[in-house]
Amino acid sequence: MDVLFEQQWRTLLNALEKRFGGGMDLQDILYLVGVQELGQGFKNFKKQEKMDLMHVAVCTVLTPQGFYEFVGRDEDGWPHFEAQSSLPELEPKQQDVLIRRALIDYFGPDLDSISGPQTA
Repeated sequence: MDVLFEQQWRTLLNALEKRFGGGMDLQDILYLVGVQELGQGFKNFKKQEKMDLMHVAVCTVLTPQGFYEFVGRDEDGWPHFEAQSSLPELEPKQQDVLIRRALIDYFGPDLDSISGPQTA
């Protein structure tokens, strides 16, 4: 495993845990990204909405790599994406690394603001 990548992932995870509480995993982070990208603030989402939020997050973080393109928002404000290229066939561990790398890129420039003071 790439040492720099692991350091970057640990830095991101630590910053998010400091801001939002410990014990976060990849799905928790995708959920947060989905809520952020939806732009409607935090609320109690139904199970299907939570799954949709994680899909929004995956599409969002994989857009810079050319896998998806943002095509607009629907009448409820939900972002929609169109597949641009097929995702490579990867083992689950490789999929995890692809998403984690994309999350590092997504948060990269904003790491300092993540671990900043919490707002109520």
